[in-house]
Amino acid sequence: MTIIQSLILGIVEGITEFLPVSSTGHMIIASSLMGIAKDDFTKAFTIAIQLGAILSVVVLYWRKFIQSFQFYLTLLVAFLPVAVIGKLFNKQIDMLLENVIVVAFSLLFGGILLLFIDKIFQDKDSNVEEVSMPSALKIGLFQVIAMIPGVSRSAASIIGGLSQKLNRKTAAEFSFFLAVPTMFAATVYKLYSFYFKDGGHVFESQHLQLLIIGNLVAFVVAMLAIRSFIGYLSKYGFKAFGYYRIIVGLLILVLYFLGIPLTIV
Repeated sequence: MTIIQSLILGIVEGITEFLPVSSTGHMIIASSLMGIAKDDFTKAFTIAIQLGAILSVVVLYWRKFIQSFQFYLTLLVAFLPVAVIGKLFNKQIDMLLENVIVVAFSLLFGGILLLFIDKIFQDKDSNVEEVSMPSALKIGLFQVIAMIPGVSRSAASIIGGLSQKLNRKTAAEFSFFLAVPTMFAATVYKLYSFYFKDGGHVFESQHLQLLIIGNLVAFVVAMLAIRSFIGYLSKYGFKAFGYYRIIVGLLILVLYFLGIPLTIV
């Protein structure tokens, strides 16, 4: 992986991580078009640059993170389902991550759902602005669905929030907050596996340089994406994201059936 490639992947991560469009699908397209080798460091890198993205949430919403201990308890309750299921079915999830077709069809079906989600959860029916413990647990269960690659963690958790009568803004923001423990845990585990657990890899200076660049870019771009997304979602809803997901899903299928190598990262 080159510095330019790490910069591009950082941009892709920053834009797509908090939008309901599946960062996994976009990483597949970006890495495949750039011809990035499918090696252990590439896999670790695409997880590790999530740190930059989640740091943007902490910076943008820092007041929320020092507000009360109750806030952290709510996040813990929402995080527990994915932590438990992820631990129990880690091997099965890894197998799904190797399947490009799963990613493509998850994007397609998720896109079709987003076309109708605004009618299913109309804003006049979604007016709750605080997340209760029972609601947090249910949102956490929705997030478990996103362990299927291509579903989008953001989309699943936001829809989970809407199902609990949260308005669009509150549902999206809670999805951002929930990303912090979820993505932090995934990043720490992946880096631990890469450098210590799975045979152990040498930590080279080039690796550090690429990780710093990728995280810095993801941090800056994610801040811009979050600010833009909240305003757009509150005003226009999900339909545009639905059409976009369908296009990306079809693009992956076209590339796959044309025999173009697609790199699962």
